[in-house]
Amino acid sequence: MSPLPPRRALVLALGLLAALAGGPVHASEDADRARRALESGEIRPLDAVLAAARAAVPGDVVSVDLKHDDGRWLYKLRILGTDGKRRTVKVDAGSLKILDEDDDD
Repeated sequence: MSPLPPRRALVLALGLLAALAGGPVHASEDADRARRALESGEIRPLDAVLAAARAAVPGDVVSVDLKHDDGRWLYKLRILGTDGKRRTVKVDAGSLKILDEDDDD
């Protein structure tokens, strides 16, 4: 699988930051918490998460959501598979373990 093109990675990263920073005040606090978690090594960088998800479900990542739930960080990614099906993949942000994979169609 080829790596994510730099422009697409930048767009996804900016979209993630915008999603975390937009909306109510708590979203900005969530972005700060996510940044600190990344800096402390609690979560892995987005490019590593994208690679793990795309290894499990080949295709194009079309959305990324980062949540802190029940004491752990989870990425929820939507992937348009090479077969044309949309899938949701949940990834543990610290271990990169694939937790769940569902067809959206």
